[in-house]
Amino acid sequence: MEVAKAEKKKTLLVGATTNPSRYAFMAAQMFEERGLEFIPIGIKKGQVLGREILDLSEKPALEGIHTITLYIGPSNQAEWIDYLIGLKPKRIIFNPGTENPVFYQKAKEAGIEVLPACNLVMLSTGQF
Repeated sequence: MEVAKAEKKKTLLVGATTNPSRYAFMAAQMFEERGLEFIPIGIKKGQVLGREILDLSEKPALEGIHTITLYIGPSNQAEWIDYLIGLKPKRIIFNPGTENPVFYQKAKEAGIEVLPACNLVMLSTGQF
């Protein structure tokens, strides 16, 4: 029952990469291992665990996104903030190094829960 509940939390993994030493890649592995639905999106082309990385610069139309988990730093977020908020997620997880008070405020004003947290820890401890 716990897994079925978690599967409904379709997650957009922003900053996806093919580099296995990056935290975004590790998060993708953890989603995959737990059977959780995720969509990798970023500026680098390639695949993560057999899933094509969507091109963030194309701002693809996506529906049913429950959670956005960020792996891009504040200096690279500005042009994507309105797009990501426009996807109307229930929450945005700001992983360490992605904290951004301006983004927090805009998300909160749009009724989105803001979580400065580590997705890897959340997944490891069952808090996701």
